[in-house]
Formats: sequence, C-alpha cells, structure tokens
Amino acid sequence: MAEAAEIPDPRFLQGIELFNRGEYFEAHEVWEDLWTDCPSAERRFYQALIQAAVAIYHQQRGNEAGAQRLYHSGRRYMQPYGPRHRGLAVEAFWESVAAYLAGRGPAPQIAITS
Repeated sequence: MAEAAEIPDPRFLQGIELFNRGEYFEAHEVWEDLWTDCPSAERRFYQALIQAAVAIYHQQRGNEAGAQRLYHSGRRYMQPYGPRHRGLAVEAFWESVAAYLAGRGPAPQIAITS
C-alpha cells in the first residue's frame, strides 16, 4: 500500500513513544483509540501495532501462547503494508518482535523514518 504523505496522527506518535518506553499496555490503549477513528484502509496496520504491543505484554506476564498467537496474526495483518508504511520498516519491526519473544534480542523499538 502506498504511504501517505500527511502529518501523522498524534496518537500514532504517542503510541510509539509509549511502546519504546516499554509501556506496552498503554501503547495498545492509545493505538486502539486511533484504530477506532482511522480510515478503513489503515485499520489493519493499527490493529497489527496493537497486537504487537499486546503480544509483548502477554509474553512479559508468562502467557507465551497468547503472545505467539497475537504475534502471528499481527504480522499477517501488517504484511500488505510493507516494505515501509508510515515510516515503519515493516519486516525489520516484526523480526525484532520475534527475536524478543524468543528471548534472542532486546525489547523492540519503533523507529520512524521518511
């Protein structure tokens, strides 16, 4: 899908800030608010971000099955938006989430580039 050239919604950026601070539940809450308001073409993108945040949240609480389920569905939802959408390198993001969930990497960070 083509990347929009507009200014990002402040909730998108606030969710990124929370996610990068390790406040996954809070990031999910902010993105969920955005998800309810966004155009239909963007819904799966934001839903995927929500699922990534909740997957990590579940993993940290010992719910590995829930974490894996959300990881896989979120990755599928975001696949059509690659390779880059809203400044997010889609594949690199999901690889960092996978590494973290498998105990092979640090907590993922979201870096937005143009």
